[in-house]
Amino acid sequence: MCRIVIVGGGHAGAQLCASLIEAQFNGQITLVTEEPFLPYHRPPLSKTLIKDAPVVLPELRGEAFYRNAGVLILRNKRAVAVDRASHIVTLADNTSLEYDHLVLATGARARTLPGVADSIRGLHYLRTYADAMSLRDSLRGVGHLIILGGGFIGLELAATVRSMGISVTVIESGLRLLARAVSPTISEHLLHRHRESGIVFQINANVEELLVEDRHIAGVRLQNGVLRSDRLIACIGAHPDTTLAQAAGLACNNGIVVDQWLCTSDPDVSAIGDCAAFPYQPWKQTLRLESVQNANDQAKTLAGRLCGNPLSYMPVPWFWSDQGDVRLQITGLWKPEYTSELREGNRDESFSIFHYEGDTLRAVESINAPADHIAARRQLQATALNQVDASYRIFPKA
Repeated sequence: MCRIVIVGGGHAGAQLCASLIEAQFNGQITLVTEEPFLPYHRPPLSKTLIKDAPVVLPELRGEAFYRNAGVLILRNKRAVAVDRASHIVTLADNTSLEYDHLVLATGARARTLPGVADSIRGLHYLRTYADAMSLRDSLRGVGHLIILGGGFIGLELAATVRSMGISVTVIESGLRLLARAVSPTISEHLLHRHRESGIVFQINANVEELLVEDRHIAGVRLQNGVLRSDRLIACIGAHPDTTLAQAAGLACNNGIVVDQWLCTSDPDVSAIGDCAAFPYQPWKQTLRLESVQNANDQAKTLAGRLCGNPLSYMPVPWFWSDQGDVRLQITGLWKPEYTSELREGNRDESFSIFHYEGDTLRAVESINAPADHIAARRQLQATALNQVDASYRIFPKA
């Protein structure tokens, strides 16, 4: 019997389980997760989960789904070592798992403020359900909140917290919001809409000092003065969790390096999701994407390979971000050198920006224009070609 061990209980690991089951994989599937929960939806963490009551864990699939398929879910377990020669994964409790194929879906971890103790009260990060519940409890009775970082999570949180009647200040060190992810037009539109809702922004601002009194957040010192608050959320990005891969001697470079088949430098180990650095053909470079879509699509591609249908991973990335009453949808990846064409939508505050490399459409950004987004995805996906390599070593389908 073929044994697949999946390390990581996020979207990628959960989707791989589901896709293997759907493909009628006839071996043993074991999923190892550090959290005490079954895999759950992550997008609500920055939105409904911190404001709605009662709170219910948004499981991706119920326990019966895994049980009926014979999937073993090991919760509250942390993988600490991989013996690639012996095909053994060792857990923190000194138990071990043998595998025929290992899948690393270890995700990414929130970047933390350097030199700042996690025990400081009023300081929050957001990556897990436990983080969201801690933040939700901490927000009761708060009048003002500081958010460090004007990325997707920071802006989604800002919109959510503002809708709860709490004053919000967002501090962004860059020259504009989402500078590495979206075009300047989108940045300016989001800034305008958030300011209309009452959110205050400090752009191109650096925190010189984190103010702490009696081991509790008291505010921050900026170049232009002091901003007081007893709650602060640091949304300063994430880094791929490559600890296990690096210790096992696998190639890593801003993620676990994989080929177009999502295989690492060891043919018996694959990596998917936020931790995987894969070749992106339109840019002819290796990159890493942190998105539910990428995690799910990589899991489906890998399940196909493991069950006898090997397709290379040639994605058309797409994302969404709900920020108050603004829905940003992106397909493809934007680059500054692309030429752009703005098209107005069919209702107020809706539009799309089409980005071209020469005559080739490369990306489309849409604000409250879902029809444009869907049409653009179809057009871009029509040009993506999957390659088949029948010689790749796979596990047989039942």
